[in-house]
Amino acid sequence: MTESRPGDTFQPGDLVNNTYRIEAILGRGGTSDVYKARSEISGRLVALKMLKSEFSGNEDYLTLLTREEEIREIRHDAVVRYSENHRTEDGHVYLLMDYVEGPGLDRKLKQGPMAAGDLLTVCRRVASGLQAAHARGIVHRDLSPDNIILRGGDPAEAVIIDFGIAKDTNPGAQTIVGNEFAGKYAYAAPEQLSGKTDARSDVYSLGALLLANFRGAAPKLGKSPMEVLQRKGERLDTEGVPEPLKTLIDRMCDPDPERRMQSAAEVLAFLDAPEPGGAAAGDTADDEATVIAPAVQAPRPQGVPESKAAPAPEPGKSRGGLIAAVLALILVGGGAGGYVAGLFDGLLGPAYPVAEPYVLVAQKTGGTVEMVGNAPSEEVRDALSEIASGAAELTLASGAIAESWGADVLATLQPLDALEEWRLSVKGNRGKLSGTTTDRAVQERLAEQFDGQLPGALEGTVEIAFREMFLPAEALRPILAAQADCGALTLADPPATGYGPETPVTVTGRVAGTATRVTLFDALRARAGDRKLVLDVEVLNPTLCLIESHLPRAPANGIGVGFHVGETGAPNPSGRFFVGENPVIDVTLPEDVTDGFLTVSILDVSGNVFHLLPNINRPDNAVAALRDGADGPVAVRVAFSLAEAAESGGLAFKVDDSTLGKSKVVVLHSSAPLFDGLRPTSESAVGYAEALQAHAQGNDGAILSLDSRILVTAAKP
Repeated sequence: MTESRPGDTFQPGDLVNNTYRIEAILGRGGTSDVYKARSEISGRLVALKMLKSEFSGNEDYLTLLTREEEIREIRHDAVVRYSENHRTEDGHVYLLMDYVEGPGLDRKLKQGPMAAGDLLTVCRRVASGLQAAHARGIVHRDLSPDNIILRGGDPAEAVIIDFGIAKDTNPGAQTIVGNEFAGKYAYAAPEQLSGKTDARSDVYSLGALLLANFRGAAPKLGKSPMEVLQRKGERLDTEGVPEPLKTLIDRMCDPDPERRMQSAAEVLAFLDAPEPGGAAAGDTADDEATVIAPAVQAPRPQGVPESKAAPAPEPGKSRGGLIAAVLALILVGGGAGGYVAGLFDGLLGPAYPVAEPYVLVAQKTGGTVEMVGNAPSEEVRDALSEIASGAAELTLASGAIAESWGADVLATLQPLDALEEWRLSVKGNRGKLSGTTTDRAVQERLAEQFDGQLPGALEGTVEIAFREMFLPAEALRPILAAQADCGALTLADPPATGYGPETPVTVTGRVAGTATRVTLFDALRARAGDRKLVLDVEVLNPTLCLIESHLPRAPANGIGVGFHVGETGAPNPSGRFFVGENPVIDVTLPEDVTDGFLTVSILDVSGNVFHLLPNINRPDNAVAALRDGADGPVAVRVAFSLAEAAESGGLAFKVDDSTLGKSKVVVLHSSAPLFDGLRPTSESAVGYAEALQAHAQGNDGAILSLDSRILVTAAKP
């Protein structure tokens, strides 16, 4: 257990939202801390993931936390169960999830090697959880020993936690906090370092952590970015690992995702029928075939063509050609020996080590150009370093690249001075260039120059995007209109000249669900670039949105709505009640509300309205009568505890599982009674809203204010 510190947001004993009693801090991360807490209502232990205060107002991180909340739809014992997000009164945002008691694989890693049999059990359990996640299009992207907990220390009870950077697999999906690699290098698949991720990446990470826990040591990646890139392209060393674990890891961790096990289902199929030492995915080797191991090749200098293998003789033909080929290979072998010895350096140039894969990553951010990777010659290396103003870590190497590789890379980079930001990633002869500019002429010139393709022998695309220095509000309004599913979404105080690079884009309104909020964020991010986005939107549900469209437009007047737990009388500031609980509701009149009439109703998720005041048991809703001569703020109980209702006949209710979700308590203050006579105790929301509209047509200004509060009902944890 991690020790508490004075600077922690919560301390043991703190009560969060009058519901969760903090017992300990479980861990600290870059953006959030995780606490162990116990519900004062149910007694259930929970893990409370709290976003650090410096990120609580950042919409990027709030949306990331919202996406993590949506993973609650994955129903599998090997995947931690999520609840939903909450915000404390002082603004801290946290996510609730199941508390899993037991050691993490990271702790087991520090304790030393694990038995192969236990790791196979862990693999089966985790792969089944990944299969459930992948079936819903969710890729974990950060699978590592610290994200797997053994419940009760049992390998058969492994649980995957922390989907904080999980990503859906729909086209265009991105990680909210940046679009580059997110995850831990030690266990990440090679393709993740270039931003490519799918279910096969999770398969690789699972295999890599199995190997680490078998060894009792985390993978060694090297001391420089170049070493990391090189080692990620190599197979993991599984020497000494017993079968079938060895073959399983080999197949799960092939650097080439096309040759790797393609899914968690394939991992489970192997565990059901292990094939130690069998062919890797994609291999079609014949067991009876004769295999001739090739000789180790010396590095080939740039400019020397690679020799082609002689074709095999056709059946029945003379073997003389084969003998001649063997003699030729002997001669080439002698030449290679002389080359390795340095005898031909004067003719062919210096020999550099072979790099596989042969890579170069160069980028410009914040006005600074940085590079890391390989260069085929001193001349190319020096030219690249000059572009990077010395901020380059380049290793001279030969490899499987075109003769014009260096010239082609330089031809790609040299025209990019005018771009504010760009990134070039090259592996072998394939690459991708992307960049942005605020100058339309520069974008058009480069688009014409590259014509969408890298130059020379390089294969790959070029994408140069134009980004307005000042983004007009009109460019964003169609996005708001397309996502508006609960009334209009509006831009708050849009600048007349457009949004500058440092000007935040603030959107207000309501949406019908979390999915709409995430889609809205993604659409705005794609258009607004890296400008700060603030989504000040209320998340309701389709039923409440329908009702909202019919409610009268009136200002709020500070009439408060408070909740209590009927069984204990304790305040419930969160407004969240579980099945079987008895919500108690008080409405507090401000001291300046002394006359008129009060109408209080609950609009529930099923589309019904329950009238708390007035109703057949309590027809007098005049403010003066409710005050009963009292001055100052006055609390008026409108929904009672079961015990109170039994004595007074007041309205009381318990939460059942037929109407779970968000309901809305609506308080209308009017200058005159809203209707002739009483409405039924319950009716359809649309019928009630239409009655309100009909009343408003002949009584303009009769409704003085409208205040409301959300009440949430949920199944027991």
